[in-house]
Amino acid sequence: MASIPVTQLVPHVPAAHIASARQGRTLPVLVVGAVLVLLWYALAVLLNGHSAEQQVLAPLNKPWNWSDWLLATWSAPRPVLPAPHQIAITLWQGLFDWPFDSPRSLLLQTWITAQATLLGFVLGGLFGWVLAALMVHARTPERALMPWVVASQTVPVLALAPIVLIILGSLGLSGLLPKAVIAMYLCFFPVTVAMVQGLRAPQRIESELLHTYAASRWQTFWLLRMPSALPYVFPALKVAVAAGLVGAMVAEVSTGAQGGLGARLLTASYYGNILQMWAALVMAALLGLGLTAAVALLERLVLRKRGGRPQ
Repeated sequence: MASIPVTQLVPHVPAAHIASARQGRTLPVLVVGAVLVLLWYALAVLLNGHSAEQQVLAPLNKPWNWSDWLLATWSAPRPVLPAPHQIAITLWQGLFDWPFDSPRSLLLQTWITAQATLLGFVLGGLFGWVLAALMVHARTPERALMPWVVASQTVPVLALAPIVLIILGSLGLSGLLPKAVIAMYLCFFPVTVAMVQGLRAPQRIESELLHTYAASRWQTFWLLRMPSALPYVFPALKVAVAAGLVGAMVAEVSTGAQGGLGARLLTASYYGNILQMWAALVMAALLGLGLTAAVALLERLVLRKRGGRPQ
């Protein structure tokens, strides 16, 4: 029987159709973004009217009309709600007007927060993986541990951060590790739950097939359970890395850290610098998007290598 080329089995999709599909996904996002920006400018006008009169128009000591007032609401030095272009200018200044080693550099503060986030993400992922492996291989650990895993997430991280700082400080540990521990606390839960579900995904017939080949429990774990868990664990890792960023910033705020985006937020709030606060928030959002995109890229590479399809 003559073999059929694989290219004949897979239907050819024209490049124009692919471009159209991508445009169909991108256009709604851009439209929603444009609407949100317009609403933001309108809300800035409503909230900044009084401050614009006091900070911008009153010092001029000359008559002004509604257009002057409108522009003033978008340029007040201490606005209630900064306009998007004000945040963009402050963000640009924090990124490029200061050297990397300057405390005023947003790049330095972002790097400090990213270090704590990534360390907590790795520790939380490993801890969640170990817990899931224990619970899948024996019913007793699952019954003993799973209630405590769920209950751990009911403790407010804002209340837990000072306690962790005191305990680790008494052991002589400070700096990066306490923040990473708080990030780990928020990271391990989604990884644990997803890994438990993923490690139990293989069907009974697949396990019995490996048993007929005299595969050990360890071999079954690595050859069957772990590959089956990959589609479950990567979405959980995206949630975990975002939660880890929140944990790192909460630790910086609640423990009075000297560096990081959380510390930048805290310092800006002390001095009433609204623009610096929003710039730090936007930078934190960009960092979260970048970390999530990195996990998504890793997912695509791993699943493509194994012949799967990313979600």
